[in-house]
Amino acid sequence: MRIKTLFLGLILGSAVLTAGEPKQATVGAGCFWCVEAVYEQLPGVLDVVSGYAGGPEERPTYEQVSRGLTGHAEVVQITFDPDKTSYRELIDYFWKTHDVTDGSGVWPDFGPQYRSIILAHDDEQLEIAKQSRHAARANFDKPIATQIVKLKQFYVAEDYHQDFVRLNPRHSYVRNIAFKKLDKLGLKRP
Repeated sequence: MRIKTLFLGLILGSAVLTAGEPKQATVGAGCFWCVEAVYEQLPGVLDVVSGYAGGPEERPTYEQVSRGLTGHAEVVQITFDPDKTSYRELIDYFWKTHDVTDGSGVWPDFGPQYRSIILAHDDEQLEIAKQSRHAARANFDKPIATQIVKLKQFYVAEDYHQDFVRLNPRHSYVRNIAFKKLDKLGLKRP
């Protein structure tokens, strides 16, 4: 069992005693390493797990998804404290994290597995995501290409993908892509 998951269980267990139930949001915005590193820093976020969703293949692997063989996108599942942040705030922030007008992926990763996608956990989240997209349209010269659909199944990515940016600060992708995205958003490098 991953230490991060065990720690989260302890946090969530105590959070349930003192606050409302933690909620989840699932989004994809290119390589999940970068998306995870961004959302981990937002107020009210308790945990971020990299994984796959949006395709029909059961139990996809990184090798399958990265080659575009499953229909899944690389996504993150965010567990958040609704007393400290809202689903709407997380989705409103989503529009700032990448080019949501490019339907072919998120630079420098292209293909359907890197598409911009919001996977709503229920009808309320679906409606909130659509309202947020409508409000965000004023900030872009081109139409928003982000897919908004209901989440059917989330598959946790292999352990070595979890906390990748924090654990691999010398990796060339982290130095050349992830750190630049964090800098652009005014977030800390791990």
